[in-house]
Amino acid sequence: MPLEFLIALPFIGSALAALLPTHARNTASTWAALVSLAGLVQIALLFPEVQGGGVLRQELQWLPSTGLNFVVRVDGFAWMFGMLVTGIGALVALYARYYMSPSDPVPRFFSFFLAFMGAMLGVVLSGNLIQLVFFWELTSLFSFLLIGYWHHRRDARRGARMALTVTGAGGLCLLAGVLLLGRIVGSYDLDAVLAAGDTVRAHPLYMTALVLVLLGALSKSAQFPFHFWLPHAMAAPTPVSAYLHSATMVKAGVFLLARLWPVLAGTEAWFWIVGGAGVCTLLLGAYAAMFQNDLKGLLAYSTISHLGLITLLLGLNSPLAAVAAVFHIMNHATFKASLFMAAGIIDHETGTRDIRRLNGLRRAMPITAALAMVASAAMAGVPLLNGFLSKEMFFAETVFISSLPWVERGLPLAATVAGVFGVVYSLRFSYDIFFGPPSTDLPRQPHEPPRWMRVPVELLVLACLVVGVAPALSVGPALQTAARPVVGGDLPAYSLAVWHGFNAPLIMSLVAMAGGIVGYLLLREQLRRGRFAHPPLTGLLDGKRLFERLIAVLSALARRALRWLGTRRLQTQLLWLVLVSMAVALLSLSEQGLTWGDRPRVPATSEFALLWLIGMVCAVGAAVQAKYHRLAALMLMAGAGLVTCLTFVWFSAPDLALTQLAVEVVTSVLFLLGLRWMPKRLEAEAPRTDARARVRRVRDLLVALGAGAGLAALAHAMLTRPAPQSISPFFLSRALPEGGGNNVINVMLVDFRGFDTLGEITVLGAVALTVYALLRRFRPPRESIALPQQQRILSRDLVTDLINPRMAPDTALGYLLVPAVLVRLLLPVAFVVAFHLFMRGHNEPGGGFVAGLVVAIAFIAQYMVAGTQWVEAHLRLNPIRWIAWGLLFAVITGLGALLLGYPFLTTHTAHLTLPLFGEIHVASAMFFDIGVFSVVVGSTLLILTALAHQSIRSHRKPAQAVDEEAK
Repeated sequence: MPLEFLIALPFIGSALAALLPTHARNTASTWAALVSLAGLVQIALLFPEVQGGGVLRQELQWLPSTGLNFVVRVDGFAWMFGMLVTGIGALVALYARYYMSPSDPVPRFFSFFLAFMGAMLGVVLSGNLIQLVFFWELTSLFSFLLIGYWHHRRDARRGARMALTVTGAGGLCLLAGVLLLGRIVGSYDLDAVLAAGDTVRAHPLYMTALVLVLLGALSKSAQFPFHFWLPHAMAAPTPVSAYLHSATMVKAGVFLLARLWPVLAGTEAWFWIVGGAGVCTLLLGAYAAMFQNDLKGLLAYSTISHLGLITLLLGLNSPLAAVAAVFHIMNHATFKASLFMAAGIIDHETGTRDIRRLNGLRRAMPITAALAMVASAAMAGVPLLNGFLSKEMFFAETVFISSLPWVERGLPLAATVAGVFGVVYSLRFSYDIFFGPPSTDLPRQPHEPPRWMRVPVELLVLACLVVGVAPALSVGPALQTAARPVVGGDLPAYSLAVWHGFNAPLIMSLVAMAGGIVGYLLLREQLRRGRFAHPPLTGLLDGKRLFERLIAVLSALARRALRWLGTRRLQTQLLWLVLVSMAVALLSLSEQGLTWGDRPRVPATSEFALLWLIGMVCAVGAAVQAKYHRLAALMLMAGAGLVTCLTFVWFSAPDLALTQLAVEVVTSVLFLLGLRWMPKRLEAEAPRTDARARVRRVRDLLVALGAGAGLAALAHAMLTRPAPQSISPFFLSRALPEGGGNNVINVMLVDFRGFDTLGEITVLGAVALTVYALLRRFRPPRESIALPQQQRILSRDLVTDLINPRMAPDTALGYLLVPAVLVRLLLPVAFVVAFHLFMRGHNEPGGGFVAGLVVAIAFIAQYMVAGTQWVEAHLRLNPIRWIAWGLLFAVITGLGALLLGYPFLTTHTAHLTLPLFGEIHVASAMFFDIGVFSVVVGSTLLILTALAHQSIRSHRKPAQAVDEEAK
């Protein structure tokens, strides 16, 4: 099976889960678990090939000229993380089946869940750094959706925004760092980067690249000073917290640190930055965890502390410490996932997570109590559990470090103090909750959860026990396989024996456990009484406060800049846009200047001069009439557009002419609807004649003449250049043999520049959806659908307002509206014309874009004569589905080329012989063009109907009511 399927499988499962009924909880959870198990089995089967240091790699050509190919790379470290992502994902899916309420939209939850799993697999299996950053940002987006799943809660929305802001900003820094690494190495391929460690560390840009990469990694793994966002993510459902904190989201940062350890580690800068952030996070997280009264809050801060431990190990520049970091990543995933699930069970069965209210639960929930106590003991580092082994390796690395004297003395002390804190908060999670007299004021009567809800916790706790008792047999081969790629070579000597004798690390462990028990006994009653609302002495290190102050300062600066530079006047905005464009153009031409080419000029003709004279008159007339008669200005502007169409025809560009003509019709209707929102002018209103107005108009005239002259000069320079100096011969010579079409413009759009076209139609669909989202509040209710005659009277009133307030409605309507019967007969004719333009587009003027505009115009005509609501009641149009299906068609066409082993969106042609039709030339680009056609139709209709609804609503209401509703 292709390795790409490992990443694609969760995304496919996410799309199918989103199609399930809203309350299909059993089906959705079963589907998510099966998808996770399928991925787990496929990754597990790769172990023999990566065990001895092997690397599996598959590459799909994407943009090979720029070094951007889709590469899936599996080594031992990626294999280990893939097992954690899919294995714990399957357990969380089973657990969530019983945790989520039947009233929740559970299929949406599992759709987000599987998409997040796919993004995380994309991070760990990426063999290209740019590809890794892409999936890195996807994890931020999908975690935002998961954390804010209960969007009706304010804390969920706030936590999701904070997580997205911090990790998204870190992702941008990571992108910049990756670009620098690619420049240093000369490639973004992960194999090339991992092999160039000496080159990277010796390069002058090493420090800059290091800081940028670390900003991305440390913010993702909630390291100091970015640790504050993680506790706020506790507003997510507990299955999300269990998954994000054990195997995925927050582990992505330490994954990246370990992934790039052979490249970036080994320097003083790495030691002080990574090690310093790790030790601060280790102590701060453990200290704050002791004072939390919320179960998930305690686990969140403990996660921060353990991530700091892993970061500190990776920052010690020691191969053995790197092995210990990989080992603790595995151990932390098991006991932390089980603890979060246990916390969710307690909350689910008692109705509260407040430690101060929970007491004596071992009588009502004996099995859950046993599981939670074993997992919390593993978190505390109790012997014969997996957490003890990796923490012993951590203590050993702090004892035998070789550095400055104060570091050699202070690091073991800091590790021991963190161990003391760890025992305290582990006892709070276990002893405080399960021992003592039973609680009597709980919202629900506590009892054991359903059997299968407890199974994931039992499996994870069993793993903690097995690894703790027989580490070499159980986890030894997997640890060797995972750690070898991290150290970048041969593994250092280490032992996974349970007993290493009476040594310094063991003494540190005993001191930590004894000190933790004493500290717990001293703090227990004070914490029970709620004496510490916030952890003492942490105000100076409150990253949340710093973050909120930074957001406030940036918001204030943005408002001030908006007051200085912003304006609501469209004319002023356009003036600045044109002036800045002119300045940039002049600056770019200041060094080399602008020269004319020596190509022979085409002699001017009187017909062409007359055509352009008409266009200039229309343009000037539109500018003049805009002050007095807006509809006349609109018609004159359309006349200038028509002259532009004829100019394209004159210069043998029929494709551009067709597109321009269709766009002119659509934009004319758009402006017609927009005129409704312009303030009315009274006929008695005298035009302004003061000096200020005259100066402004002269200024605008000069700017327009300057911009027009500049564009004319650029066009003249381009047209007079010799053909070998342009890119035209490239497309002209390759359009037919490589693109399979004679129409060079269409072949460029759907083949050579198909990726650009895909981006453009995506933006077009996004703009249409944005307009719809902004204006849908003004959409009239369905029950207010008017009769055709009422709609016709309404249309008459609208047109009367636009043309002349004193004109009779029937007379005004006659100026613009063709009889309804003719327009309805026009609809099938328009479809035939659009089909003709679409089918001939690859070899003759036409294509999906202009065909989509023709169909959109035909529908718009129906709206104009019958009213929006009548058309929607009879034609049942759904523009949003047109957009969705169009984008899906376009993407599937591109992926089809990948499945055949060609770069994305590569076109293939075939000649088919059909009965009655004979031989037909078929190109795969036709399916991509279908997507373009569908998106154009859907986007155009969505924008224009949204504006039409807006106009109808505003016509029915007084202006004051519309203003109030807009506010």
